[in-house]
Amino acid sequence: MQRVTFDLDVLRSFVTGMELGSFAKAANRVGRSTSAVSAQLKKLEEQVGTPLFRKAGRGLALTEAGETMLAYARRLLDLNDEAAAAVRGVDLEGWVRLGLQQDFGDVLLSEVLGRFSRAHPRVRIEVRVARNAELLERVTSGRLDLALAWGDGMGAPHGERLAELPMRWIGSAAGCSAWTGAEGEPLPLLAIEAPCRFRDAAAAALDRAGIPWRLAFTSPDLGGLWAAAAAGLGFTVRTPIGLPAGVRALGSGEAGLPALPALPLALHKAEAEPGLPTARLAALVVQALQRPVEIARGVQREALVEGRERIAPLEHVGRLVRKPEAQVRGHRHLDLLGAAGPRGGRGAEGGAEE
Repeated sequence: MQRVTFDLDVLRSFVTGMELGSFAKAANRVGRSTSAVSAQLKKLEEQVGTPLFRKAGRGLALTEAGETMLAYARRLLDLNDEAAAAVRGVDLEGWVRLGLQQDFGDVLLSEVLGRFSRAHPRVRIEVRVARNAELLERVTSGRLDLALAWGDGMGAPHGERLAELPMRWIGSAAGCSAWTGAEGEPLPLLAIEAPCRFRDAAAAALDRAGIPWRLAFTSPDLGGLWAAAAAGLGFTVRTPIGLPAGVRALGSGEAGLPALPALPLALHKAEAEPGLPTARLAALVVQALQRPVEIARGVQREALVEGRERIAPLEHVGRLVRKPEAQVRGHRHLDLLGAAGPRGGRGAEGGAEE
């Protein structure tokens, strides 16, 4: 049997297209023409020896082989990038102080810090998990080199807006809830101690919808909030990133709950031109967030489909849209369609800390 050696440039185009939701955008990202990327995908299918895409409605969806190839492609590229960083950074030394929200602990701590430490063993890393106000104060005063915080990047110098994430109502994964929605019954709201952007957004949305509510549970951290939500004590609001197993993001309009705005996420730097260790870690953080952000946006699109809301047409073909699990018999379904979910709403405003 002839040994197959995959081309990493081809795999990078494949993965980038899936993560951006468009192979046209991927072509621009990797510096190739769209026809060149199409040729790469054809080459990849020929190497695999089986189709990676199949027809689905007006577009295409990944086959089971395509899903498997995508997972391996990500692993191969991660190992390649880690090896390149390790070789180039053998003599890299220094000290980097990173601050982040609790939401991103599971997403970033093991993956990013593990890869960075292996590639740069002589660089010392300090991490602080805190709320927005403290993170911004520390990066502004120079007590942190990097801070990943909610907001549009304007709360501190040298901020870079990375993404806009959908806020979602979160409830028990078991489907149990003390709230029935009967007339006049206030919704039990679970929240982080004030000030909190999510708490303010939930209260504003409920007030606009005329839904009475009561503060049923308050916690200083996410651990208590997740425990209360998993137990069915009420509903809370977060983004789909970092949700534990005991809770789930509700679909659009589920339980009669109102729509919520989107929330921007930014990476702040203490210096406009940080040192090489800080710059390397910042690049890893941005890279590691691409996949969770893509999934979070995919969850939002799936909720819109489940809620049968109209999806606005997009002028450019090549968008990836997730379908509800029931429609694909347990398999993740991605369409290369000429449609996309509606643009995210305005981010939560005001001076809320988190």
